[in-house]
Amino acid sequence: MPFQGGKSPDLAFSRVLFPPGRPDAGRYAFRPVVKEDLALLQVWLRTPEVIRWWGKPEEQAALLREDLDEPAMVMQIVSFDGKPFAYAQHYAVHTWPQAHFESLPPGSRAIDAFIGEPDMLGKGHGSVFLRLLAGQLRHEGAPVVAIDPDIQNHRARRAYKRAGFRGDTEVMTDSGPAALMIFEG
Repeated sequence: MPFQGGKSPDLAFSRVLFPPGRPDAGRYAFRPVVKEDLALLQVWLRTPEVIRWWGKPEEQAALLREDLDEPAMVMQIVSFDGKPFAYAQHYAVHTWPQAHFESLPPGSRAIDAFIGEPDMLGKGHGSVFLRLLAGQLRHEGAPVVAIDPDIQNHRARRAYKRAGFRGDTEVMTDSGPAALMIFEG
């Protein structure tokens, strides 16, 4: 079922969307960002890994504040065992036209995400929660789900591949060169 009003339902869903052998998939939950989460997001935006790939914390915090009132941007806090550790947002690719998404079919979604808790990096959490999210978006009707990490962000690109994203086409974005990766799961 496609998204209605730009918002997605709570994504604490079945393990069916994740391959067997990962029993911890049900330990992840997604919930909408609320105004009270902005302080936590600002802390995360100041971590070195997030600054490296997302840029100036003040600018990004201002964009997140603006997006809270934008129904076409679905903003989520990702938790593991009830502890928030990451941020994910997704949107219809043709809502904010970008040249590297032009050829994607109508209804396609794009994901942007980061892990805000440094102690959760490098442990496989990114690939798990992104596979869950992308699988849910496909289940809800998106023909494809795209993600476009910085071409130099090798850690993210490896995680996205483990999550089921394919392709490595270099594209130019407003932020610089990126790798266009597609999930058709």
